[in-house]
Amino acid sequence: MNMNMGNVRLPNTGPVWALAKVAILGGAGLYAAVNSLYNVEGGHRAIVFNRIVGIKEKVYPEGTHLMIPWFDRPIIFDVRARPHVVESTSGSRDLQMVKIGLRVLTRPMADRLPTIYRALGLNYNDRVLPSIIHETLKAVVAQYNASQLITQREVVSREIRRILTERAANFHIALDDVSIINLTFGKEFTAAIEAKQVAAQEAERAKFIVEKAEQDKKSAIVRAQGEAKSAQLIGEAIANNPAFIALRRIEASREIANTVASSANRIFLSSDALLLNLQDVDIDDIASPPSTPRK
Repeated sequence: MNMNMGNVRLPNTGPVWALAKVAILGGAGLYAAVNSLYNVEGGHRAIVFNRIVGIKEKVYPEGTHLMIPWFDRPIIFDVRARPHVVESTSGSRDLQMVKIGLRVLTRPMADRLPTIYRALGLNYNDRVLPSIIHETLKAVVAQYNASQLITQREVVSREIRRILTERAANFHIALDDVSIINLTFGKEFTAAIEAKQVAAQEAERAKFIVEKAEQDKKSAIVRAQGEAKSAQLIGEAIANNPAFIALRRIEASREIANTVASSANRIFLSSDALLLNLQDVDIDDIASPPSTPRK
């Protein structure tokens, strides 16, 4: 049977089909436009996983970057320093149990992000830091006595930082700071420290009492010497001038009279008891110069 190809009619390719093609092409273009861009925020870096070649070695900085939709998938890393607190219980050289709290600031090495992702993934800190910190703390604390951990805290901190920095560098992790934030000892050692402090305070107190007694002794000696010298001078003054006693009596009477006059109370006492009776004082003895002994 012969078929006339000129009589075959093609489907109608009118406006509906044209709109369908435009919609398909527009949707594909919109999907490609939306999924071909990604942003890297400040303090972050990105690496790209390709379905054909795997993880690319290039590290993408901050900004907007292109990628092939479906074939490429960006992986974002936070490269800012982040704090991590780890506590570990270790034994010192004198067999005392010590609980140390360590705070470290870590960040990934930006140029080694592809290697970090292949080996450790995004949670690299949780996989690496606890193990190396516990091991480092146990190794360092075992080199010192419990008392040295207190008195040489800065030295211990530097040693821990040095070892941790070397260990973390093997995993391409940088340590910006290492600090000991907590140092706790066992109950027995804490009680021994308190007893030692009390004994030291008691010793200082006893030393102070001894020094005070020595000073009091010296003061008594000086005071006795001064009183003896004063008595000697008074005796010499009386021997040279008998009127010295009368002069001192007049001075004492003047002081007593001033005190009684300035007092608000009114009392009546004997003038002899208050040394105010000066009628029996021989004025001639006071006015006359002392007699010089004849040679």
